[in-house]
Amino acid sequence: MPQPSCAEPPDALFNQSLAKGLQVLCAFNAGHRSLTLGEISQRTGMSKASAQRSVHTLQALGYIGKHPLTRRFGLLPRVVELGFNYLDAHPLITAAHSYLAQLARDSGETATLTEPTDHHMVYLAQVLTTQHIPVLTPVGTRVPMYASSCGRAYLSQLPGDQARALLLAMPRPARTRATLTEVGALEQQLQRSRDHGYATNCEELFLGDMGLAAPVFNVSGRVIGAVHVAPPTSRWSMADAERQLGPLVIACARSISQLAPVV
Repeated sequence: MPQPSCAEPPDALFNQSLAKGLQVLCAFNAGHRSLTLGEISQRTGMSKASAQRSVHTLQALGYIGKHPLTRRFGLLPRVVELGFNYLDAHPLITAAHSYLAQLARDSGETATLTEPTDHHMVYLAQVLTTQHIPVLTPVGTRVPMYASSCGRAYLSQLPGDQARALLLAMPRPARTRATLTEVGALEQQLQRSRDHGYATNCEELFLGDMGLAAPVFNVSGRVIGAVHVAPPTSRWSMADAERQLGPLVIACARSISQLAPVV
């Protein structure tokens, strides 16, 4: 999760205290489920006194708690309300749900709706397969655009110069040995997505995991997200996945686009 900036405020209405509180919440993630006050200070770049004030406020509001034995801080369930309020009010999720369910049923694989946020795609809604999946990526997961099928599907529908500028601006580390990181190679993938109507990813994010995605548009024809399925390499070859799942993903994305409001 990106860290909210506490640099020089852009205007007189910018609230430094609120920004610092958000920084503290964002300091926790899967690799840092619990933190000491010193670790929070270090991860946020805040002084220990400033971090302590923010932590105390978040404790009083019920967003952060302290373990009675380890004395380490951790997020509390109330944090989930912040994300749920966004999802609950998102009109695209309501429009997409039945089509995602149909895609998951027809494909036998997990179907996910995503939308862009900075240089990533965030998972908005998901219908899980009942079969084994090698990697759990629940709602709220963020994946980089350059290495994900959903990100490539989204980028493929932007003007070429805009897509290239985004690729150049984003970090592009190799997540696996299969990850494409060169802009030229990625632009070839975007063109392939335009030609076929869907984008692919084969073990570029996670070993054993593939992706096929198609772009979702709003009623004005602007790309606003993507739908993807995640067939594992244990059940599918990429050739079989493209032949059988590609048309299903395209049909699902088109159906959602017909109902998608301007968001």
